[in-house]
Amino acid sequence: MSKTTHVVQHAQADITYDVHGPLPTAGGRPPLMMIGQPMAASGFRALAALMPERTVITYDPRGMDRSVRHDGRVDASPTVQAEDVHAVIEAVGAGPVDLFASSGGAVTALALVAAHPDDVVTLVAHEPPLIDMLPDKDAARRASDAVQHTYEAKGWGHGMAAFMALTMWQGEYTDAYFAQPAADPAQFGMPTDDDGTREDPLLTDRAAAVRDYHPDADALDAASTRIVIAVGEESRATFTGRTADGTAAALGQEATVFPSHHGGFLDGEFGWAGQPEAFAAKLREVLG
Repeated sequence: MSKTTHVVQHAQADITYDVHGPLPTAGGRPPLMMIGQPMAASGFRALAALMPERTVITYDPRGMDRSVRHDGRVDASPTVQAEDVHAVIEAVGAGPVDLFASSGGAVTALALVAAHPDDVVTLVAHEPPLIDMLPDKDAARRASDAVQHTYEAKGWGHGMAAFMALTMWQGEYTDAYFAQPAADPAQFGMPTDDDGTREDPLLTDRAAAVRDYHPDADALDAASTRIVIAVGEESRATFTGRTADGTAAALGQEATVFPSHHGGFLDGEFGWAGQPEAFAAKLREVLG
């Protein structure tokens, strides 16, 4: 599949995006855009390759990989990111898109549809990590804050191990969760030494705006966009699986089950292989 790279430039950021396939699109179908947060365009390589019949658009969120910020900020506001995605869709100029959005990208996508419903035909929002969608939201916020504190105190390896423990936990964050020993980075193949850096977007408060975003249910209900909240069959009892189910319930629907886990569309490139072929088949089925 051919790929061309483009940049949307404005005062706040230079937003880099890729178009995989022809424009105008084959068969007159809308382009299929794939977005994540903090995942950049490279994370969708495997999934895009498995959708050869569609023209696929991927992009790097501002401050990630090739998209350079000029706004002096480091936070990841879903409403700001939504305007970047809107700008990319306008720059492509092929009309409204189908949108597959993963994790924090799913939160951005909900903000996009609320603000610009004419941009998206169908949204598949896969496991948006919206903490207030949980019945145990206070305990979940305490657990999430503890990950940040661990990172600040001990560095990346310990912080990421704590993050893995948070995201792998099954069910609500009970006293048993908080009573367990601190996660050992060595058990996850991570360094135990502190390299002194504190820039990881997953482990700092930069992601708080994503976690704490409140979808505008009225605007989403009024939008012409078809919204599908998706959840992984293997991750349904985990943090992001439970937030997906909670978000779906808040929008008056049940989450649609996809193969594998939170990164189910990934191959082995990032060390967390899912079932990308089965995932692509399910996405194709849902999009119709």
